Amino acid sequence: MRFRGSAHFASAVGVVLGLLCAVEAAKVNKHKPWIETTYHGIVTENDDKVLLDPPLIALDKDAPLRYAESFEVTLTKEGEICGFRIHGQNVPFDAVVLDKSTGEGVIRAKDKLDCELQKEHTFTIQAYDCGEGPDGANMKKSHKATVHIQVNDINEYSPVFKEKSYKATVIEGKKYDSLLKVEAVDADCSFQFSQICNYEIVTPDVPFTIDKDGFIKNTEKLSYGKERMYKLTVTAYDCGKNRASEDVVVKISIKPTCKPSWQGFNKRIEYEPGTGSLALFPSVHLETCDEPITSVRADIELETNHIGKGCDRDTYSEKSLHKLCGASSGTVELLPAPSSSANWTVGLPTDNGHDSDQVFEFNGTQAIKVPEGLVSTSLKEPFTLSVWMRHGPGAHEKETILCNSDKTEMNRHHYSLYVHNCRLILLLRQDPSEAENYKPAEFHWKLDQACDKEWHHYVLNVEFPTVSLFVDGNTFEPFLVTEDYPLHSSKIETQLTIGACWQDNSGHDNDTESVSEPTSGGNARMAQFFRGNLAGLMIRSGKLENKKVIDCLYTCKEGLDVQLPEEVASAVKVEFNPNQSSMTVEGDDIDAFDKVMQHISYLNSRQFPTPGIRHLRISTSVKCFNEESCVSVPDAEGYVMVLQPEEPKISLSGIDHFARSAAEFESQEGVTLFPELRIVSTITREVEADAESEAAEGADDDPTVQETVVSEEIMHNLDTCEVTVAGEELDGEHEGLELDTSQLQQHGLEMSSSNLGLVVTGVNTMANYEQVLHLIRYKNWHTEALFDRKFKLVCSELNGRYISNDYKVEVNVIHTANPVEHANNAMVQPNFINPVHHASVDLSGHNLVNAHQASVVPSAATVVIVVCVSFLVFMIILGVFRIRAAHQRTMTDQESGKENEMDWDDSALTITVNPMETYEDQHSSEEEEEEEEESEDGEEEDDITSAESESSEDEEGAEPEDQQAASRQQQLEWDDSTLTY
Repeated sequence: MRFRGSAHFASAVGVVLGLLCAVEAAKVNKHKPWIETTYHGIVTENDDKVLLDPPLIALDKDAPLRYAESFEVTLTKEGEICGFRIHGQNVPFDAVVLDKSTGEGVIRAKDKLDCELQKEHTFTIQAYDCGEGPDGANMKKSHKATVHIQVNDINEYSPVFKEKSYKATVIEGKKYDSLLKVEAVDADCSFQFSQICNYEIVTPDVPFTIDKDGFIKNTEKLSYGKERMYKLTVTAYDCGKNRASEDVVVKISIKPTCKPSWQGFNKRIEYEPGTGSLALFPSVHLETCDEPITSVRADIELETNHIGKGCDRDTYSEKSLHKLCGASSGTVELLPAPSSSANWTVGLPTDNGHDSDQVFEFNGTQAIKVPEGLVSTSLKEPFTLSVWMRHGPGAHEKETILCNSDKTEMNRHHYSLYVHNCRLILLLRQDPSEAENYKPAEFHWKLDQACDKEWHHYVLNVEFPTVSLFVDGNTFEPFLVTEDYPLHSSKIETQLTIGACWQDNSGHDNDTESVSEPTSGGNARMAQFFRGNLAGLMIRSGKLENKKVIDCLYTCKEGLDVQLPEEVASAVKVEFNPNQSSMTVEGDDIDAFDKVMQHISYLNSRQFPTPGIRHLRISTSVKCFNEESCVSVPDAEGYVMVLQPEEPKISLSGIDHFARSAAEFESQEGVTLFPELRIVSTITREVEADAESEAAEGADDDPTVQETVVSEEIMHNLDTCEVTVAGEELDGEHEGLELDTSQLQQHGLEMSSSNLGLVVTGVNTMANYEQVLHLIRYKNWHTEALFDRKFKLVCSELNGRYISNDYKVEVNVIHTANPVEHANNAMVQPNFINPVHHASVDLSGHNLVNAHQASVVPSAATVVIVVCVSFLVFMIILGVFRIRAAHQRTMTDQESGKENEMDWDDSALTITVNPMETYEDQHSSEEEEEEEEESEDGEEEDDITSAESESSEDEEGAEPEDQQAASRQQQLEWDDSTLTY
């Protein structure tokens, strides 16, 4: 019994002990709390509750145990969630545990949130349990989970317009796609509530409408007379249907019809030569009718295609231009202006006067042959071809510019330059060589310039086997080079032609045109005629490599120019074409644009520009904010009138008649033709008289008073002076004109001579031409039959545009003779000198008028003088014998001797005859008329007298001559008294 009681007690104790062990085991915190890894939440602004997905619940495997109260056991803290901890900087949220045992919790906003400030929040959260025992020892934490919370917007803001008011100006009579745009904004953060969904015009009954984007346009054409300004009230709505907090006022002004155009544009602009740069649009303004302009572009074009070869250039010969531009010598001009030394271009028609270049026209029937020996350039050496050409679209046949071909039989083209189907082709066949291999023979360039009917400058540098082409200074490479065998050896002479190719008719009937043969050369055997205009065709030895020289040859002397003001230089873009005949101005500031336009000018640097009209055009395009052309500005057209320059009058003056002994003509130096030549150029202009001087002199009351004419001397260049012989041509066997070549080279001039005379060419000053012309000498090695020679000098400027007067010089040859022996010592002075001296003076004016008489009178005068002197000597001798016989008779009668002698003397005075006066009287009436026409003054006569007196070898003083002449006259009168008539 006792054992059974002990067993019950022992089992009770075991149960208690087991329960205590279990309780102790339960008090151990073995596990960490667990939460989700990511949470997403939504919170509405102005609210603190956050809706999380998934809900915030923390779990712990340390489950809590409950015991009956009878055992006096309470719930343990192990397994409970005591809190949540948020990690992040300035996180406006808190996490709260709602139930520790279940681990449920919530996230709340600390304060009211504002979506407009921050739409989303992100942070991390961590759960922790209550630990062990009452002090929470051995507390465990969960992992960190990421929480994303989005703040939902509420439509708390109303739309607000960006501007307090809007203004627009429109022109009457037009319907616009858009007048202006109003714009409102909404401060709400969400897309729904921040967008403006609608605009509305509140003002009723107005001819305007507005779309959802805020663009206002008119629904009908507006009239300035009906309403000058409209005031509209406009409101806006966001997509939450909130109306704008404050409506906006839109003012639309109506303007009378405005036409965009250039204001202050003068259609006629006069340019006076020599005045430098002339402003074309000094007061111009672009009227855009208050359109919202974003950019403006203007193209200014100066049309000069009709002037010369595309624009105004110096009209010197091509050879002179090459020198002026710095090219070396060796130039041969193949199309020179016609002259006595270059006459092969006489038969070609020209299409311009002397105001412009010497341009030759080829219409498909003309061609010329270049004289043999003119071109000596070897094709084996580098050489240059240059030409000005204007050519349009032509036939499909070859059109030859320059051709060197066989004269007979074979029709081989050695070299040629021609145009074919808008292609420029250079044919260059090589001479026979040892190696019979293919070599480059034809070089082809496809050029638009060859067929655009405009002037272009072509330069071909040939350095076999390469050829380089410059067109208006720009380089072009050949697109095709064909090869051929060198020519076979032949003794056939070649013919150089321009405008066609010389070839045999046989076998070429299709290519040859049979036309009449002009004076410049036959073209009955010409083929492949050129149709167009040529000028300045030349060939020179050596390459023309300097780009500056090439640019100089085609650069215009006129064009557009602009001096940009500093304040607008960066705001406007300006571009020119190569020859400055057109320019483009572009900018976005109208005021700066107008200033640049006002500084555009016309410049012509020639001293004597080509007069005439240069058409001027301004083409304008304007863009507005929509990047499209919104304003149409009509073209402004006018013209620059280049006035006629004051033409210079080139005057040549000096001694025009003198005599020299035959020995001087036959000497080594010869006779200087123009020892005192002076070249002067003057212009005459009208100057208005001073108003004060007119008032003082009472000129206002005189209707006949005109403007004062003033003549002033100017300086300019000359390019040609030509000396020609009048009458018979020079005979090279016994006469000629000479000029020191070293002096020519020193002044950069060239000379060519022929049996017609001498030509000095080259651009140089009038003073240098004077010095050179002073050195021209005339020589004659056979003067026995020569009594006089006449020459004419003419100088010109700008290739014959301005020509001087004909300066004529007559040179007489004095033939010396042996003096005749006389018995009377008073007659020792030879009578041959004085008659020649006076005759040359009296005939000077007469001989300038009639060249034929001038060559005959001196020889006739000499014969008459010799006959008269011989007759006079005979009469003197006869008179002496008669006097002696009469003296013997008077000795017999002493009383009446004196009276008889005086009676005899008185009778002799009535029959006095002077043979010299007879000759002078015969020519006095003719000379008086010619002296009136020539208007010779005393100074010229003095010069002639002095020149002739210098040629006299036995010159004496004036008084002895007069005394001898007086005594001679008395003696003649007394001697003639014995004659019977």
